Amino acid sequence: MSFTLHTKETASEQSQPLLDNAIEAFGMVPNLIAVMAEAPATLEAYQTLHSLFQQTSFDAEELTVVWQTINVEHECHYCVPAHTAIAHMMKVDAGIIDALRNKTDLPTEKLQVLRRTTLALVKNRGRLAPSDVQAFKTVGYENKQLLEIVLGISQKVISNYTNHLAETPLDEPFKQFA
Repeated sequence: MSFTLHTKETASEQSQPLLDNAIEAFGMVPNLIAVMAEAPATLEAYQTLHSLFQQTSFDAEELTVVWQTINVEHECHYCVPAHTAIAHMMKVDAGIIDALRNKTDLPTEKLQVLRRTTLALVKNRGRLAPSDVQAFKTVGYENKQLLEIVLGISQKVISNYTNHLAETPLDEPFKQFA
């Protein structure tokens, strides 16, 4: 499929402030944002969900676990390297980043359970077995975090599916993590 990588010059008036948000955050317009500028409501929803997910109770490691678990499961050619770069910027331990990408064990049981729970929610379309809920709560999480994972999934569905449709080309800063 052919999608336009919009710039400030080609994007609609409604997308202009959203592109400005991306420039402020990243110093550039990432190609994902450039594609989404075609549909301003989609881009606004994505940026809003991204911001809200970062305001949850999850720390940088946990945010990365949720994001990358979804990205890897969805086989997103764009988001896996992009979130690898973001995780490095967030100072997440390289061992965690590699374990998420390679589907190997994470360093703590709590992060393992977070990944298993996120993956179960994605694969089972929001349904969890009682044993999954119990395991999640045993390591210290609550219902609040289950709902926060749903928020993260919502954000990642928008970006992962957009990237599948648009075959979004990887930005130069992310290529080293492809």
